Amino acid sequence: MSDDTPKGDRIAKHLSRAGIASRRAAERMIEAGRVSVNGKTITSPALNVTESDRIVVDGREVGTPERPRLWLYHKPAGLVTSASDEKGRETVFDTLPEDMPRVMSVGRLDLNSEGLLLLTNDGGIKRQLELPSTGWLRKYRVRVKGAPSEALLETLRKGVTSDGEKFQPMDVKFDRQQGANAWLTVGIREGKNREVRRAFAEIGVSVNRLLRVSYGPFCLNDLKPGAVEEIKPKVLRDQLGIALPDGHAEAKAKPKRPGPKRVKKPAPRKPR
Repeated sequence: MSDDTPKGDRIAKHLSRAGIASRRAAERMIEAGRVSVNGKTITSPALNVTESDRIVVDGREVGTPERPRLWLYHKPAGLVTSASDEKGRETVFDTLPEDMPRVMSVGRLDLNSEGLLLLTNDGGIKRQLELPSTGWLRKYRVRVKGAPSEALLETLRKGVTSDGEKFQPMDVKFDRQQGANAWLTVGIREGKNREVRRAFAEIGVSVNRLLRVSYGPFCLNDLKPGAVEEIKPKVLRDQLGIALPDGHAEAKAKPKRPGPKRVKKPAPRKPR
């Protein structure tokens, strides 16, 4: 029985792995006629490609996808988390080191929020980290105006609804009062648009600083604003199941060294 399954990956998946765009965005690029394969413009994503195919997007040839990589980035306040901005504001991607490959953000941080933003060159990693079903915990240091009562915070712990959109219960811990402001640690698992700010606004509390300190197992620690740090392949393997790159010191299983043979001593004879 012959195998009629086309070889390779779907074109949108290939473009996503190459860091061009997410799968959905790649599909829209294809439908807009911006992608050609082996010299022919395509308008349907229902096509499998292999490394031997010549793929061109917006006149630029797409190379072989790099191995999946992930970076920590300390986003300063005042930057837009998008590839371009219609208002001409500076974006996260305008500030990255010149030697970085083309990357996508995992989720977003709004203009006035700061802290940990994950960047990846691989659409599969982006999707894995963003899926609501994975339930990655995002933790924030939140500064609010005033001194919110435990009763108010308990409302967030039970879950609130804002503009008809229901938010899951939040992990909320009061840290300290600092003058006219209070500092809290907040954990969420959905990461909906402006979720923390909207939830606090719903209970009448104003957020005046929002700093993300972790996303799942990945932490900001002492990374300075504007700095970028790549996650090691071993950590990607342990946390996300990403295979180690060829040639990595731990990619090959180390052969077990044979131990000394144990000689079984004969049992002592019983006297007759």
